[in-house]
Amino acid sequence: MGDITSFALDLLVVILRIAVPIVAIFIVVKIYSSLRHNRRDEHPLIMLFDETTKKAIPVLYWENSIGRSKRCDIFLDDNTVSREHAVLLRRDNGWIITDTGSKAGVYVNSTKTNGRTNIYLDDKIRIGSTVLTVKRAEEFEGPSSRSWFFKPNGKRSISPKMLLFLISFFICLLSAEACLTAESISSGVIDLKPSIYGIIMIALMWATYIVSTLIFKRVNFEIESLAFFMTSVGVLISVHQTERQAIVQIVSAVAGIILFEFLIKFMEVPDRVTRWSRWIYIGSLGLLAINLIFGRVQYGAGNWITIAGISIQPSEFVKVGFIFVGASTLDQLQTKKDLLGFIIFSAMCVGALALMGDFGTALIFFATFLLIAFMRSGDLKTIILAISSAVFASTIVLRFKPYISERFNAWRHCFDEEYIYDQGFQQARALIYCASGGLFGVGLGNGFCKELFASESDVVIGIVCEELGLIVGLVLAIAIGYLGLYARAITTRSRSTFYSISACCAAGLLIIQLSLNIFGATDILPFTGVTFPFVSAGGSSMISCWGLMAFIKAADERTYAVKHEGIFN
Repeated sequence: MGDITSFALDLLVVILRIAVPIVAIFIVVKIYSSLRHNRRDEHPLIMLFDETTKKAIPVLYWENSIGRSKRCDIFLDDNTVSREHAVLLRRDNGWIITDTGSKAGVYVNSTKTNGRTNIYLDDKIRIGSTVLTVKRAEEFEGPSSRSWFFKPNGKRSISPKMLLFLISFFICLLSAEACLTAESISSGVIDLKPSIYGIIMIALMWATYIVSTLIFKRVNFEIESLAFFMTSVGVLISVHQTERQAIVQIVSAVAGIILFEFLIKFMEVPDRVTRWSRWIYIGSLGLLAINLIFGRVQYGAGNWITIAGISIQPSEFVKVGFIFVGASTLDQLQTKKDLLGFIIFSAMCVGALALMGDFGTALIFFATFLLIAFMRSGDLKTIILAISSAVFASTIVLRFKPYISERFNAWRHCFDEEYIYDQGFQQARALIYCASGGLFGVGLGNGFCKELFASESDVVIGIVCEELGLIVGLVLAIAIGYLGLYARAITTRSRSTFYSISACCAAGLLIIQLSLNIFGATDILPFTGVTFPFVSAGGSSMISCWGLMAFIKAADERTYAVKHEGIFN
């Protein structure tokens, strides 16, 4: 290869290394900017007029708690009203009110309700000694509610098509960088295989967009764009590990997208989810039971099952079922008082994972349980009791699982002579490789971290930072972390508490998993061996991550806006 050609290729590689993190930052900024813009003001959906105080009460949400507790969405200062008296909710067949076990009951037009009861304009609802008349939203003259997060009636920051063109450009940059490795340039033989996988990812992304817009008639595509952005990084990193792993990642992404679309359709009707929750409960425990009986030990944990030569982790799929069981509609949460059942279910899941030796996933489940339990009940005593029980259980684990104790001993000491070639080996090498990449990396495929054991999964942050640079590593982490802020913001706009709880907990689960992966690999936390969402190699993990994103997508009011557009007019 001539000197001029070699110089041109070297210059191109430098440009690619700088361009990749810049475009990555721009993509994440545009995705979340688009999620914030083009939103409606929170105008009342209907209005309740208090006949005693002559006060107009705007009804802002699809599901509203009514009671004497100041935590209720509709607060009634009436001693004859129970703390959590009733729930007012909107469904496809109109507005419904349901008594949630109050002492005084709920009356509609002087008739006591029994279960869910439809209400109409000008109906009079008696709750305790308070009489509320149902009125049109247009009769409310107060100001509309403005969100601190969303930009109502604003111009969309970027169209879905332009966003996809931008991600396609990013994938092309990554593919070119993966082709132009130092070895390829020095040998004069450019490896074009990475470009093939890049083209497949681009085609898959656009095909999903076409199906979403033309068949499902959806107007929003930001959540899928974020998932494709993360997935493409994971696939192109895998190319230089083993070609088989890259194929597994793409096939798993296809399976994850199918699961994603199925779950969104399934969750379209919250009451349908409630009807199926018992079967999801049984199915999740069944998967764990099968895993306990037939699972084999791999990488220190007995949570792997091999079917037709393909290894899967059933515990990854249980993450989706776990959130289904934990979330529910508001009237179900307040009437069934089934928190105890969820506590038992969570204990069985965490216990099964502990028996398998998968303590990293068990920790993820436990942290997600705390989040769900708090959102369901708001009871700090339950949370404190659960944490106390977990601390007690942890002491038992450390006593009977010495290798877990050794990990804690090596924690924060990975460079000590005692641990650097043993328990701290992976963390020490990951930190060295992260530092060696600098801000812009040494180039995709040029790093040495891929020679480290489990570099493609447990310590993949080492590859990301070494080959793509610290900037890209931070962008990927922020892209997942910001999901928590977004999920919290959409809780007031969701059509059901099921969507609110499930979106927050799905985002929380992804953030917890991300934190354990990054902080464990860099010795900030004890090493747990969990995956980096979307980026780490692993088919089961990829599928479950796409499934978790479906909860966040479903919580967005625009997802089902075409079928429910009347409520927003």
